[in-house]
Amino acid sequence: QVHLVESGGGSVQPGGSLRLSCTNSGHGDTPACMVWFRQAPGKEREGVASIYTRAGKTYYADSVKGRFTVSQDNAEATVYLQMNSLKPEDSAMYYCAAGRFADIRCTPWRTPVDFGYWGQGTQVTVSS
Repeated sequence: QVHLVESGGGSVQPGGSLRLSCTNSGHGDTPACMVWFRQAPGKEREGVASIYTRAGKTYYADSVKGRFTVSQDNAEATVYLQMNSLKPEDSAMYYCAAGRFADIRCTPWRTPVDFGYWGQGTQVTVSS
């Protein structure tokens, strides 16, 4: 059973930090492939980070590499997205998604239609 619940969004100034959480509140462990997507108004949904939870393998989009870190807590069936040095262009609705892709196939460059489970989204606004 997979039911994803996100939290942690909010408003911050440029250069600030936020940590997003995505918990599987269903009666199961952390899904194998977890990806964080974001969607700004008028733009397509884009993947920013992924983690293959069976091995901790991560990938990042170039736009967030070095600033965002994805991690997991299997005991809590939770995946986190630590976002540092936030920029106004990071403002978007952030979603976590779960899929069955393994290892090198678990990347943020997969299309959203590849994922069958989604959280409700959490808003991140970066503004001075």
